[in-house]
Amino acid sequence: MCGIVGFTGALEEKETVLRAMADTIAHRGPDGEGYFCEDGIALAHRRLSIIDLAGGAQPLYNEDGRLVLIFNGEIYNFQELREQLVSSGHVFKTRSDSEVLLHGYEEWGDALPEHLRGMFAFVIWDREEKTLFAARDPFGIKPFYYYHRDGQFLFASEIKAFLPHPGFRKECNEKQLPLYLSCQYSPGTETFFKGVYKLPGGHRLRYADGELTVERYFEPVFAPDESKSEEEWVEEIDRVMADSVRAHKISDVEVGSFLSSGVDSSFVACIAHVDKTFTVGFADRSYNEAEYAKAFSAEIGVKNRVCEITPEEYWAALPSIQYHMDEPLADAAGAALYFLNRDAVRDVKVCLSGEGADEFFGGYNVYQEPYTVSWYDKLPAFLRRGLGWFAGRFPRMRGANFLIRRSRPLEERYIGNTNLMSEAYKKRLLLHYDGTSGNPAALTLPYREKLKGMDPVTKMQYIDMHTWLMGDILLKADKMSMASSLELRVPFLDREVFALASRIPAKYRVRGGETKVAMRRAAEKHIPEAVAKKKKLGFPVPVRAWLREETYASEVRKAFSSDYAAQFFRTDRLLKLLDEHQKGKRDHWKQIWCVFMFLVWYREYFVLR
Repeated sequence: MCGIVGFTGALEEKETVLRAMADTIAHRGPDGEGYFCEDGIALAHRRLSIIDLAGGAQPLYNEDGRLVLIFNGEIYNFQELREQLVSSGHVFKTRSDSEVLLHGYEEWGDALPEHLRGMFAFVIWDREEKTLFAARDPFGIKPFYYYHRDGQFLFASEIKAFLPHPGFRKECNEKQLPLYLSCQYSPGTETFFKGVYKLPGGHRLRYADGELTVERYFEPVFAPDESKSEEEWVEEIDRVMADSVRAHKISDVEVGSFLSSGVDSSFVACIAHVDKTFTVGFADRSYNEAEYAKAFSAEIGVKNRVCEITPEEYWAALPSIQYHMDEPLADAAGAALYFLNRDAVRDVKVCLSGEGADEFFGGYNVYQEPYTVSWYDKLPAFLRRGLGWFAGRFPRMRGANFLIRRSRPLEERYIGNTNLMSEAYKKRLLLHYDGTSGNPAALTLPYREKLKGMDPVTKMQYIDMHTWLMGDILLKADKMSMASSLELRVPFLDREVFALASRIPAKYRVRGGETKVAMRRAAEKHIPEAVAKKKKLGFPVPVRAWLREETYASEVRKAFSSDYAAQFFRTDRLLKLLDEHQKGKRDHWKQIWCVFMFLVWYREYFVLR
C-alpha cells in the first residue's frame, strides 16, 4: 500500500514542489520514496513495503525505460499474470506485484485493468508518446483524485497533496454542501474543492496534449441464476470466500484481522486463520464489543486486543480525522476506525476487514423495506404523494418518515444507504440554497434506466455500490488505515466474489426479517449460529449521549457560533437544534453531527491552513 502523486506541465523548481506534495502524504508510505521528473511530467511515490520488501521500489520502469509506473494497492493475481506474461516473452526484474502492471500494459494496453484482481490506483507515463494512463479498481477501494483546471493536471491518492502546488487554487466547492447534508458524505465525482474530481471505481483515464478522457471499463451487472438451490449457493459462497481470503493474505509481512460483533468480520477472521485480531470499543458498555471479541477470538484460537476509546480521546482526535478524510464525513464510525487502525499498526502492517459484504450479499436493514407493509405501495400514486406531502408539512411524528419515504417509487426516493436531510430541511438551515440544485436524487438518474426490471433489493444494492460504498464505507476505510500507515484489505470486495454474488437470486439475499440469507448460512459453517444471525449494528458510537453533555455540546456550540459557520448556515437555527437535543426535547444528533463535521473539516482546510 502506498501513496502516489504527480503533475504534468512545465514548472520552476519542479522537484522541490513534487517532494513537498509527496511529503503531505508520507503517512501512506513511510518505508520509502521515489521521484521521476523530466519535461512534461513529475511523478512521486511513497511506499509502504508489503510485497518484495527489497526490490519493489517505485517509480518502476519497463525493460527499455519507456514506461514509468507509480502504483497504490495490491494485485492478488500477480503471480498468475506474471507466469502468463513471462510465457509471452516479458522479462521481470523484481518479485513485486507492481511490475505486472508495466508488462501487462505492454501486452494489453488500455485493457490492462480488466485483467487485474485486486485493489489499485496507478499511473503509467509513456515517455515517447507523452501520454498518461491511469485506472482505479472496479469497486473504488483505493482513491484517485485529479485536478483539471486552467490548463493544470494534477493527480494524487489524497487531495491534500495538491496544496503545495503553485498552480492549485484552493477554493471550497459550496455546491457540494447540500448534497453532503443529505448523504453525510461528499457524493458524485465532484469534491468539496473546486476543480478536484474523483475517478470513480471501475474507470480509467488518459491525458495527452492537454486533453482528458475518462471511460468505464467495469460495471457491476446482476444476473440472478434461479437454477441453483439455496444450499448450492451456500457452498459456492463458502468456496469463493475461502479463495478470496487466501488471495488477500499474500504478503511478506504479518497479516491480522479486524473483529467486531458482526458476521462479516467474524467470518473473515475465522477462515483467514490469522494470529491476531483487533477490536474497538468505548468505555460505555452498551457501545463496547470487547466481551464478544475476546470470547470469539478465544474460540478460534487467536489473540485479541481491544482498543477502548474515551470520550476525551474521541473528541480531541476529530480535527485530525477530518483532515485525513480530505472531505467532510459525518459517519461517526470513521473516528472509531481511526483508533482501531492506530492500535493495530503496533503489531501488524496489514489487516483484513469485512467491508463490502452488505452491498454484495444484501446486508443492510433498509433492504427489508420493500417487503414491509408492501400493500401500501399498491395504493394510487396520487394518494401516496399527497400523504407524503402532508406528513412533510408538520414536525416529525411516529410514522411520518414512512409516509414521506413511500410517497415516491423506490427508484426516485432511494439515493443510497442514508438520506439525512430533506430539501425543505436544508433550505431552513442553509443561507444560499434555493433547492434548484443539490438534490441527491439527481445523482441516481444515470442508474434509473439500468434499474428497470431489477427486483427492489438489487436496485438498492446497485445504487449503494455506486454511492454509499465508495463515498462513505471505502473512504473511511482507506483514509483511516493510511493515516496510521496500515494496509487494509477487504476480501468481500473481490472480483471473483462479486461474480458469484451477482448471480444469487434476491430471495437468498433478503427474506422476511433476515438479510444476507445465504451468506449467513455460509458463515455458520465456521462461526457460532448466534453470531452468524446477529442483526447488523455497524460501529455504534455514543455521539447522541455525548451531545447532551455540556462538555461536548459546548464544543459544537462554539463551532455553530463561529464566523465561518455564518458563511454557510443560519446559525440561530443550528443553535436551536443543539439546544433542543441537549435538553432532550428532540433527537437531532445526526443532523447536528453532520453540520459539525463539515465545520471541523472546513476549519482545518480553510481557516487554519
